[in-house]
Amino acid sequence: MTGSTYPWREGNTYRLTVNGEHFFPELLEQLQQAREKIDIEMYLVTSGQVTARLVKVLIAAVERGVQVRCLFDAVGSREFAEPEREQLRHAGVDLRFYNPLNWRFGSRNFHRDHRKIVLVDQVRAMVGGMGLTDPFCQADASGQTEWHEQMLLIEGPVVADWQDLFEQEWDKAGLPPAALLAPLRRKVSVPPHPRGDAGHGRVAYIDSRHGKEVLNCLLAAVRRADTRVWLATPYFLPAWRIRRALQRAARRGVDVRLLLCGQRIDHPQVRYAGQRFYSRLLKSGVRIYEYQPRFLHLKTALVDDWVSLGSCNFDHWTLHWNLEANHQAVDAGLIADVASSFETDFTDSKEWTLAQWRELPWQHRLKIRVWGQINRWVMFWFDIKR
Repeated sequence: MTGSTYPWREGNTYRLTVNGEHFFPELLEQLQQAREKIDIEMYLVTSGQVTARLVKVLIAAVERGVQVRCLFDAVGSREFAEPEREQLRHAGVDLRFYNPLNWRFGSRNFHRDHRKIVLVDQVRAMVGGMGLTDPFCQADASGQTEWHEQMLLIEGPVVADWQDLFEQEWDKAGLPPAALLAPLRRKVSVPPHPRGDAGHGRVAYIDSRHGKEVLNCLLAAVRRADTRVWLATPYFLPAWRIRRALQRAARRGVDVRLLLCGQRIDHPQVRYAGQRFYSRLLKSGVRIYEYQPRFLHLKTALVDDWVSLGSCNFDHWTLHWNLEANHQAVDAGLIADVASSFETDFTDSKEWTLAQWRELPWQHRLKIRVWGQINRWVMFWFDIKR
């Protein structure tokens, strides 16, 4: 289905798992149950306790006759140690790396596979925003991981579409960047909202041939929103179309809330650059929460009875360069679980009011101005559309 839009599929079931101390054991259990096939597509892979456990499980799977394929991004997995790579290859795991760095490729080196997909026996999928690293998946002395993330276990007809998406990138993994970055088909239709409230699901993705489908679907959902628009994203550098849609929804009485990173973030300069949008959003009635306990890494949207979660951050860089994939669902049980997760996170966050924002210290305002300007220069330099 290269370059095509996946339809809504009925009859799917879901289980949402929050944070690595919960979803990583779930992931290992799913892999241990595999009898025929395991496929993993992942951006961030870093050697440590987590990968040591994963390598052991994958080798055991091969030994019992399971076909195992791993597609890791070449940049995101640069700290995945060579001895572990060789362990996998020697055991019979088919290991490929997406778009290896090469100085001759210039800016094409920025094109990355940012998806996070795990497929088991072509009947179960786990998708979300995880990385195969200790901060994502290894609990500390308090029993918690450093990063706050979600993974979704999926069973049903839609898994075949996730498998199809994986196969497309697996086949292209060895191609040069010129082939990976084929001419963009910019107009992508948004499938009609499904009827009913149980078991609906579809795959939404971004690649160079397909355009910004994940963004277009979010915009369509926000524009038709009646009651709520709750959006969680770690790197808040949204396109102007998203900002405008959020402001318009808030002005017509929709409960619009943004769940963003607080001071615990791996790229604080991105947080400052994105905060230049706070004032106008707050004036429009958008509520802004900054999560406090951990580094918030969710990429989740809840709009009325529609949910989207996966790898897409909705920042300029992501939408311009990365392969992304989100799962979209209309399912009452999943909606309730996602809403409950949001409500817990709002409680654990600092909510900014317009009055508080106007009292921001000058040092903080200076950082916003400096990093905001740098972000504008980067967008101009790489011709990234706003």
